[in-house]
Amino acid sequence: MIHQYKNNGYNIVLDVNSGMIHVVDDVAYDIIALFDKLRDTKTHMVSEKDKETIVAEIFNKYNKPEYAELFEIEPGNYDEMKSAIQESILDVEQLVKDGALFTEDIYENYINEFKNRETVVKALCLHIAHDCNLACRYCFAEEGEYHGHRELMSYEVGKRALDFLIANSGNRRNLEVDFFGGEPLMNFEVVKELVKYGREQEKLHNKKFRFTLTTNGILLDNEVEEFLNKEMSNVVLSIDGRKEVNDLMRPSRNGKGSYDIIIPKFIKLAEDRNQTNYYVRGTFTRNNLDFSEDVKHFAELGFKQISVEPVVSLPEESYSIREEDIPKICQEYDKLAKYMLKKKKEGKDFNFFHFMIDLSGGPCVAKRLSGCGSGTEYLAVTPWGDFYPCHQFVGETEYLMGNVYEGIKRTDLREDFKQCNVYSKEKCKKCFARFYCSGGCAANSYKFQGQIDDTYDIGCELQRKRVECAIMLKAAEAVGEE
Repeated sequence: MIHQYKNNGYNIVLDVNSGMIHVVDDVAYDIIALFDKLRDTKTHMVSEKDKETIVAEIFNKYNKPEYAELFEIEPGNYDEMKSAIQESILDVEQLVKDGALFTEDIYENYINEFKNRETVVKALCLHIAHDCNLACRYCFAEEGEYHGHRELMSYEVGKRALDFLIANSGNRRNLEVDFFGGEPLMNFEVVKELVKYGREQEKLHNKKFRFTLTTNGILLDNEVEEFLNKEMSNVVLSIDGRKEVNDLMRPSRNGKGSYDIIIPKFIKLAEDRNQTNYYVRGTFTRNNLDFSEDVKHFAELGFKQISVEPVVSLPEESYSIREEDIPKICQEYDKLAKYMLKKKKEGKDFNFFHFMIDLSGGPCVAKRLSGCGSGTEYLAVTPWGDFYPCHQFVGETEYLMGNVYEGIKRTDLREDFKQCNVYSKEKCKKCFARFYCSGGCAANSYKFQGQIDDTYDIGCELQRKRVECAIMLKAAEAVGEE
C-alpha cells in the first residue's frame, strides 16, 4: 500500500507498511502511480507489456518542449525521452526489490500475539482536582466536575493510586503520572505530598516516576514554578492563542479573560525551563479556524514547544468543527507548515506537536497498533479513587473499571480496550495514516459513534492532513531546505 501526494512543491510517496518516504520528480511520481495500478498483487512487479503501457502513457503526457529540461534532453529528442522513462521504471522496480515500495504488511501477522499480551499498567492520570477556577466553554470536564460534583483528591486516595501503579507495573521501571483536573494547582499541597511519596517509593521498588502536570496558570507563582521545574518532567500550559481567541473560550468564573494573567507566567516558565519539557497547548474551534495565526502568535512570543489542536465536541455546539470546515483547516495546516520552514531558515524554528514525526524509528509496534493504551496500560483516577479508561471517560459510569481499594473489577472492559487496534477498525485498514495515529482516540469514537471500536471521522481527516504536512517538513529537511 502506498500513499502519493503533492505538498509545497514536493512529490511525496509513502510506502505505508515500511514507513519509507520517497521524494521524487514528476515523471517518477506518475510512473509509480501507474506501477501501482498495473502491478501483480503478489510479486508487486509489472509485466513487460505493462511496462510498454507505462512508457506510452508517460511519453504522451511529457512529449512537449517544456518538459525537455525535466529529462535533461534537447527538445524533440524522443528516443532519449523514452530511454529516460524506461530507466525510471527500472528504478521503481529496484525499490520494490529492495523492500522500499509496495511492501507487505508484517504487523497483521503479529496481531494475535499483540491481543494476548500481558496487561501492565504504565501510567496514571490523577484527577487531583475536580474543580476549576476557569469556565472554559468547550471543557469536556464541565468546569472540572466531570458529570459529578466538585471534589479534591485526598493524599490517601493518591497514595493508594501510586501503590496500585507500582503493584501492577510488572517489570517496567519507568512509570508516568500526570496531575490533571479541573485545575490541579487548586490542590497543590497534595500534589507535593504525592510527589514526595513517589520519590520515596522509587528507591524501595526500583521504579522511576515521570511526573507531569497540566495547568491553566491562574495559580502559577514563583513557589509553584520552582517546584514544577524541579519535579515535573513536562508541564502543559493551557492557553488558546491570541488574546481575543483565548478570552472568548477561556474566561474566569466572573466572565473576565485569562490571557493577561497567565501569559507573563507562561513566558517566564518556558524561559526558566530553557524552552524544553513543556508545551503551550491550545484548542481551536469554529471561532478561530485561522488557528495558524494563534500558533504564529505563540512563536512570536518566543515559545518553542507549541500544540494547538481542534476541539472535539458534538455538532449542536456553535463552536464545533464541522465537515464543511475541513478544507479551511487543511489550508491552515499547509500555511503553518510553510511558516515553520520560513522560521527555520531564519534560525527561529519551533516544534509544533502535531507535526512531530520520527521517520527513522518512531513508536514501538504496540503503540503503532493500539495507540495510547487507554483502559489497559493507562488509567484515569477520580478524586475519590475510581478507575476509568482515560480522563475523557470519567463520569461515563458504564466505563467505571474499579477503584484504588479493590483494583480492576471490570476486566471485561480491559479486554475490550485491549482488542482495539488498527486491524479491528474497518476504517483504519485502508488508511495510509494508521501507523501514525494508531487507530485514533477511543473516547472520541465513543462520543461520536457510541462505541470504542470505531473512529471520529472529522478527526481522521485532520490527522491525515497533519501526517502529510509532517512528512513534507521532513522531506524539506532531507533535501536541505533550511
